[in-house]
Amino acid sequence: MGKWRYGVILDAGSSGTRVHIYRWLNSARAQHDASAFELQSLPKLETKKKWTKKINPGVSTFGDHPSDVGPDHLQALLDHALEHIPEKQVEDTPIFLMATAGMRLLEPPKQKALLGEICSYAHKHTKFSLPDCGLHIQVIPGETEGLYGWIAANYLLGGFDAPDKHEHGKGHHTYGFLDMGGASAQIAFAPNATEAAKHANDLKLLRMRTMNGKASDYKVFTTTWLGFGVNQARQRYIQALNDESFTHDAEELLDPCLPSGLRTTLEGVEIEPGTKTGAEPVLLGTGRFDECLRKTYPLLDKDAPCKDQPCLLHGQHVPAIDFEVNHFVGVSEYWHTTHEVFEMARKDKAYDFTTYQRLVKDFCSEEWDDIEVGVASSKWGKKVDAKTAQEVCFKASWLISVLHDGIGIPRVGIEKSAHALSSNGTKDATAIAKDGGFLDPFQAVDKIDGVEVSWTLGKMVMYAAGQIPPASQLDFPVGFGSNIIPEGAVIPADFQEAGSNSNPVPIGDDESFTEVVEELASEAQEHSRGTPGLFLFMLILIMIGYIFRKRERRNRFVRGISSTIRRNRKPGSPRKKNGGFFGAGKFFGRGSGSYERVQEDVEAANEFELGDVEQDDTEASDSSEGSRLGRSSGLATPKVSVSAFESNSYYSDSPVIGLGLNNFPNAMNRSGLVVRTESRERLHTLGVGKPSGGKRSRAGSPTRMKSPLMSPLEEG
Repeated sequence: MGKWRYGVILDAGSSGTRVHIYRWLNSARAQHDASAFELQSLPKLETKKKWTKKINPGVSTFGDHPSDVGPDHLQALLDHALEHIPEKQVEDTPIFLMATAGMRLLEPPKQKALLGEICSYAHKHTKFSLPDCGLHIQVIPGETEGLYGWIAANYLLGGFDAPDKHEHGKGHHTYGFLDMGGASAQIAFAPNATEAAKHANDLKLLRMRTMNGKASDYKVFTTTWLGFGVNQARQRYIQALNDESFTHDAEELLDPCLPSGLRTTLEGVEIEPGTKTGAEPVLLGTGRFDECLRKTYPLLDKDAPCKDQPCLLHGQHVPAIDFEVNHFVGVSEYWHTTHEVFEMARKDKAYDFTTYQRLVKDFCSEEWDDIEVGVASSKWGKKVDAKTAQEVCFKASWLISVLHDGIGIPRVGIEKSAHALSSNGTKDATAIAKDGGFLDPFQAVDKIDGVEVSWTLGKMVMYAAGQIPPASQLDFPVGFGSNIIPEGAVIPADFQEAGSNSNPVPIGDDESFTEVVEELASEAQEHSRGTPGLFLFMLILIMIGYIFRKRERRNRFVRGISSTIRRNRKPGSPRKKNGGFFGAGKFFGRGSGSYERVQEDVEAANEFELGDVEQDDTEASDSSEGSRLGRSSGLATPKVSVSAFESNSYYSDSPVIGLGLNNFPNAMNRSGLVVRTESRERLHTLGVGKPSGGKRSRAGSPTRMKSPLMSPLEEG
């Protein structure tokens, strides 16, 4: 097995399914190489652009013929994943398919049949780890999607790992998360301490685990609005226009949210001049953006009865948002609608309401014929086609309405109210908006440090955190559930564990040769356009260095050369005393000895530890229960008491070997035991006390506990 652990997740959305592949270092390797800071951080994931693939349409379109979803839809995605995951690690790689808004709209019987067919097909046609279909193949609620998105955003921004660098005031260091797709919209944030205490029963309890095995708890509010995505909102808008203006004699409905002069069907298909449309009325754009804003406002349903104050949209309860500490990032449609056409002059700066509204008004007041000319000449970029330009006025209006009239994001530079807590209203944030990117009330993002902000990342971060062995056998599992724990219980009744696969992975000396070559070749290809000869030479040197950097590899090479020489040597010819370059010595051969190797190679020392100081798989799994250790998110995410366990704290200023085994002495204290153990192993290897004098096989060494951690999340 290689040093990496992999995970595959399929995001089954309303318009298509996208496969994502993530990888991270296995726990033993990551803990061994981690710095003191990294030990107190979440595991680090990697992904690459080429590891992602999307196909259309969405899986929900197979609701009436579920047997076709495998060969016609899933197989292409599974094949893509198998192209990038080492064959030997497929069986240990979990696969998830999580469906969102599109599948939520299907009738329950169709959902069940489709999910069952997906699971059955994956079992039959792949060897991916799929132990529990109910956990791995599911339609996730919007609240769960929002929670995963919240994890991803804070993970990439550093809100989890470096709270001191993300201090927003009042002990708050996490960021709010907004997501909008075609069918639904989500919000997730950690309320301030006052609101968290007041609405404790409305929050989700999220439990993570850092690389040193310590638990981290967060209290997060998340909710969803089904029907409030841009496509569903547009359908409701057209219905409202129809109800308001349609008569049996009407042939056209005036639409202020379409560019002036554009004619389309009610479904949004452009109608060319002179085309007959039949009995159904058509939409005629007027390009009046102010009127468009007035007509989209009622779609927020702000007047709906609120049974649990306070509420935002559609009568749904949301704790009051303190914009002094709650700074939001928006993804998906929040990004596309603010950037695909209206690319800001300073796109890395915060969203600015005044600038954005001016750009939208200028665009939407143009004649459609002029807009078409601009699209053809790539005036707004190559990604903007006629369909995007046609829809952007309504989308921008809906976005502004949701952000400012719905959620209450301050209109920076417009409103001058005090900094008091907003009871889901709007207030000024000019004084508290910071120049540094994400400390503003709202910022639309697509990628952070080159990595896409996707809820799938949040799910896989949680999964990988669940693979870290807990620092205490009494530690809680990684996962999430309601913030209500029944009396006598240690986790909520609805707690959903991360589903982490805790099967040990043999580390070996390093990653597989094939894996190294593939990575080096990929990197060389990416950088070799200008100087191919230099990078080819560097690639060869790196490969040679990789082959010979471990003593075992050098010895295997020497043995192969030696056996060849012996076979080719003439009978009676003398042997050279030291074997020349490949003879015994410090670099090659026995002269270096296994004893010295144990002294200078910590990984080797770990291999020679006795089995009776190991934890078994059940002890290392994240299904163990008990009291929590570790840190919480601060005032905004109240901490569970850990006073009873302070004596077991494992934070350290230096890297520690064998993390998660803090009930036993560390490697330094076991040095005598390591040496004695190694000496017996060496005697055994040399044949003392063993008639055959054979070598001890690696399989005979004590089983070590291996469960994954991660390296920095980068997108290649």
